[in-house]
Amino acid sequence: MSGERTHADLLLRPPDTVMRLARMGSAHQTRLSFLRALLRRAIRERWQFSRPRFDIDGRGVGTAVYQVVAGDYTYSLVAFGHDLPPEKRTDRVIAEEWDATFALFDGVPTDADIERMRANVPRQEAGRCLASELVLARANRSVRLFDHVVDALASGAQPDREALEATGYLMRTTAVYGNGKFGIADRDRFKARSEMVAPFRAEMLTVYLIRAFTADLAEHMARLRAPDRAVVLQPALRRRLGVGNATGLGMAPFLVRHPLLLHRWVIARETALARVRSFGGADDAARTRFLDALASGRRLVERWRTDDPVQAPRIPLLAADLERLEDFVQVEAVFGGPRPWDGIYRWAERELSLEGQEFTVSLLLEPHGALVDELAEEMSADEGAVFDIDGSRTCGELLSDIEHGYAWALDLNFAQPEKAGLFWYVSEEKLEPRLGVRAEESGADLEQPLAVARDVSELRAALRAAPSGERVGIFLMREPQYRHTVRRVQIMARYPYAEIRDNLIDRSMRAVDILRYKLAFFGVTRFDPRSDKWLRITLYQGAPFPSELGTGDWDDWIWPA
Repeated sequence: MSGERTHADLLLRPPDTVMRLARMGSAHQTRLSFLRALLRRAIRERWQFSRPRFDIDGRGVGTAVYQVVAGDYTYSLVAFGHDLPPEKRTDRVIAEEWDATFALFDGVPTDADIERMRANVPRQEAGRCLASELVLARANRSVRLFDHVVDALASGAQPDREALEATGYLMRTTAVYGNGKFGIADRDRFKARSEMVAPFRAEMLTVYLIRAFTADLAEHMARLRAPDRAVVLQPALRRRLGVGNATGLGMAPFLVRHPLLLHRWVIARETALARVRSFGGADDAARTRFLDALASGRRLVERWRTDDPVQAPRIPLLAADLERLEDFVQVEAVFGGPRPWDGIYRWAERELSLEGQEFTVSLLLEPHGALVDELAEEMSADEGAVFDIDGSRTCGELLSDIEHGYAWALDLNFAQPEKAGLFWYVSEEKLEPRLGVRAEESGADLEQPLAVARDVSELRAALRAAPSGERVGIFLMREPQYRHTVRRVQIMARYPYAEIRDNLIDRSMRAVDILRYKLAFFGVTRFDPRSDKWLRITLYQGAPFPSELGTGDWDDWIWPA
């Protein structure tokens, strides 16, 4: 170990570039994204999928069980279909009834387990779940498309491709709960299992099985309506159905509250990009894979629709960016240089919008699975290992850490109303995170500790007033209100991608940028912001179904031909 930095180290993008909300809100899926890594593992390890039970009537009411044997463990999705009146169908978290509710059971449920879950899972937060349930979820039909698909199949025809593509899913989840919520298992119970080590693996598996249920349900209802005439979905058309999701503010604080985990996600992606940029040469296979993904990406962007006043203008700009990128890489010299992938990235960084740059990152990783895929299994974190505060360090050293790692926050004047215009709180009704406008709403006295920039600025002022050589432990005995901020600063000093480098209480802050960043790591597509606080997205659109996993090479499923 000579201590010399590798090319990959030198090409890591700096945190001040990567961790800004404007860029985070332009993120796209990559081959390291969680749902893509899940399917690669399922294919590689030959997971066995089955559907031992499907007792559903013509209205979609009943019970279904899907099972997957993954290594030494079996996981079972228990699905309950309901007859939901239209007036009760809503994406809002305050809903109390849904078209379908689900639990991912650890093992093979007995009849008694299913009956217990039947009495509780449909009630979601109001029910009583056990540690045998790993994930709790619910979903509503996309009624117009769902009915169209059932009607078409029952008549012996395929549904309209354009209608199917425009929506992209038959059901959308309104919540997928994990990690101990409402009595279900804490992640610590199963995180050591090899197939569950990666972040959100249980949740991604749940959504994948929900997708199978939604397609099966539509075909089943069509068959019950017209048993002699009904047909099933053509495989290619079926694969264009993903799972929709409506995601709101409840997800946003996660990245702030888990700084080490955030660092692990980002350093994995940035290391992957640096490896690719450092890689010498581009063989015919890699070049073809890149160009195919680029062509497919252009088609995906052409079909991307949203009414959001911020995102909508970015889409034609991204389409123009990708056209320019395609023109640029057609030049023979681009792939003939010693480090062609770095050349492509540097050109994109100079010439393209943030959205175009981040889409280029996704494209650059695509041909290089052998170089980067193992990083997808290294994105979890032992957060307990960094929880303890090092009280032996001096106030002067801590102040130096702030000056170095939080320079972006130190010139903000929080006496200006717009710089502290928002506050984060937890709603009493649903115990979900919310954003309040400080000048217009009450409740700021219940503010959550998510105003990182302001808190660090206040800690800096307190440290400047303390003796430079004083130990941090002594300082905190006198000023205990700074404990959580000191912990953040000490984590940030060791893990530079652990912090969103923007003011999260600025009046102009768009929480949807945080949501999109997290969801891009999940692997979603079709970002459709419905406001600056929530959006709709699609998961698994284009992915093979369980019965198809062993039938071919599905590595590029997210880039449909």
